[in-house]
Amino acid sequence: MRRTATVLLAALLTVGGVAGCSDSGEDPKPTATVTKTATPSLSTTEARAACVDAWADALLEDADLGVEDEPKACEGLPGDDRLDRYMEGLQKRNAINRG
Repeated sequence: MRRTATVLLAALLTVGGVAGCSDSGEDPKPTATVTKTATPSLSTTEARAACVDAWADALLEDADLGVEDEPKACEGLPGDDRLDRYMEGLQKRNAINRG
């Protein structure tokens, strides 16, 4: 049993030594690693929901905001829907206040 273990250990060391002998004599030059993170794009529905949520939050902080004070989360959405988003945000703010 001891002899088998000794032979197995010697064989593993020999194989490991051969596999590890790939030294070219020079230090390898480090290469730069670049990591890119894609900016997630929201669907129109998701962007609109985020806008309504932003309106609700803004109106919780300042009840005197008007349609012209649209939050940054609403940028890029169509202007013809602005009043509807404002009203939905207002309704959401009211629901939060009631709850």
